[in-house]
Amino acid sequence: MRYGARLLIALLLLPATAAAEMALPRGFTAKVYVTGDGFDEGRHTSGIPSASSLVFDPQSGTLYASRTGRRYVGGEIEDIWPIYRFPPGGGRFTKETEARVLYGPPLPNPQVAAVRGGEVLVTTYDRDRVVGVLYRLVDGRAEMIAGGTPPSRLSTPMLKQPEGVAFDPEGNLLVADRQHNAVVKLDPSGKVLDPLWLPLPRPRLLVARGERLWVTADGETEAPRQRGTGEIWSVGPEGRRLALRGPIAAGMDVSPGGHLFVADRQGARVMAVGADATSVDFLTFTDSDAPRTLVFAPVTEATRRAGIAGDLFVVVIRRGAWALNEIVRISGPFDDYLRAKLPR
Repeated sequence: MRYGARLLIALLLLPATAAAEMALPRGFTAKVYVTGDGFDEGRHTSGIPSASSLVFDPQSGTLYASRTGRRYVGGEIEDIWPIYRFPPGGGRFTKETEARVLYGPPLPNPQVAAVRGGEVLVTTYDRDRVVGVLYRLVDGRAEMIAGGTPPSRLSTPMLKQPEGVAFDPEGNLLVADRQHNAVVKLDPSGKVLDPLWLPLPRPRLLVARGERLWVTADGETEAPRQRGTGEIWSVGPEGRRLALRGPIAAGMDVSPGGHLFVADRQGARVMAVGADATSVDFLTFTDSDAPRTLVFAPVTEATRRAGIAGDLFVVVIRRGAWALNEIVRISGPFDDYLRAKLPR
């Protein structure tokens, strides 16, 4: 049975409504897209192991996710995992069927960052050595693009803690490096063009659309799960400006119509951010549920066939059980709803 077809039966078993407790605007619906059973060590709670990043492949409609690792937590246990690859339709998985959706070799603290053609770009981080790597996964094989151990102990690693990745209009790679306190600019092959292209305190998430780039910076906050004062910067032809100061962004993406959405884990909400540092709550969570990250399905032929084009996908922490998450799909007229509420 082929990869996508194997999960059709699992998809039919998904509940019709979202398990998460959330308040949505009128005209929007939510359904569980990915969940699991048997990962809770006997507590009988649904969900898959916690996921900290989501990326869509626009050509296939495949959703890639990474398991939360040791980037922000010390300890002696090495957190080495492949990433997840969920075909259009999502599904329900168990420990026995999880292997069907694991993709690539085990990597230290992997963070799925972007898709470029047939390549899945993944950043990794060795917490003890403070060395990071940017990989591309092609047909399940990992090839290093940039970073790794420097040539000598006196050399500074090219990448220390790479996080999000985006592309400029020329196809160059922009990598948020939390330990370098800067967005690093690489050419498409991984050669460093500017190690301090955009200096910011602890940058983590990047989203680019055309000539516009949004960057989150965590400031003095040690980990995105903590409370603190974060910043979201907008970088465009007019230069750099502060788009929003306040919560630490756990996830960020831009809707097909150009509205910026931000997952605020501590505030248990998803916000839409407009011009002039304005924002509006799009959805809020109750009963200790909270968003961990989010992504919009791009509008392509593949996502139209799958019936998910333009929908919002949110990783949800269920009832405070941070170790287990569900991926929830939200459908509705996002941009029509926000045009009257936010300045552009």
